[in-house]
Amino acid sequence: MKKSLCAILLVLTLCSCGPKHSNVIVVGSKNFTEQEILGEILAQYLRQQTGLQVERRFDLGGTYICQAALQAGSIDVYVEYTGTALTAILKQPVEHNAEDVYNKVRELYAQQFNLTVMPPLGFDNTFVLVVRGETARKDHIRTISQARHYAVHWRPGFGYEFMERDDGYKGLVKTYGLKFAAPPRIMDLGLLYGALLDRQVDVVAGNSTDAELEAQDFVVLPDNKHYFLPYQAVPIVRTQILSEHPAVYAALEQLAGKISDAEMRHMNYEVAEEHRDVKEVVQEFLRSKGLIPGT
Repeated sequence: MKKSLCAILLVLTLCSCGPKHSNVIVVGSKNFTEQEILGEILAQYLRQQTGLQVERRFDLGGTYICQAALQAGSIDVYVEYTGTALTAILKQPVEHNAEDVYNKVRELYAQQFNLTVMPPLGFDNTFVLVVRGETARKDHIRTISQARHYAVHWRPGFGYEFMERDDGYKGLVKTYGLKFAAPPRIMDLGLLYGALLDRQVDVVAGNSTDAELEAQDFVVLPDNKHYFLPYQAVPIVRTQILSEHPAVYAALEQLAGKISDAEMRHMNYEVAEEHRDVKEVVQEFLRSKGLIPGT
């Protein structure tokens, strides 16, 4: 109840900031590193491609706050993840086919909220199983299915959310027939990779774009049975803005497929681990893709 009240108060505060000018696009983001990077990508590219003024309203909070701000018109666009949109906002059952999830989210967002879900940016920030590189190389493990024969010797470490979610632990072990050497050790997300590195556990569940995957000798085991719910990153924009400024649609469409898992992971690493400035990291990325002019 307290979280919901805080979200409402924040949205009301945003809405009370006064009417924004029609030639200003307001870009929002949630409150973690990847979201700030994605918000900055939208901000810089929209400014470059449309000539419109861009206002940044980053670190707004979680999914519900960003959704409420978008519906209230206090932001015009932010990046959401299709699996989150499907289950958290739309309250729809879990689905595992990425295209089906995207199409359902796009259709229902248009019907229920008059919001346009743009094509995916290219990466999928879904759950992944991660082991130490030496483990994968020693046993020649390249997929989760191949890990089944070795998992009986592994000590798993998972976050509480992964243990409880419909698309988490229970369905994973059932789908792949996994059995571990011990019950999962439930850990804070910030401790998982350190525990894996220190050999306290042998396998963890992370996210495909985690910065730690760039920094250490870890191996992501591909979900070859496509069990995990897809979390494709998609810009969601107020349809009214697209009507007023068609150039915004064209710009966002041009970003489709431009960010790979590895590229997103590297940008996260640069900001979170190397403590580089977000604007500089984004500018380098956009230039490397030929999306904005170089120096």
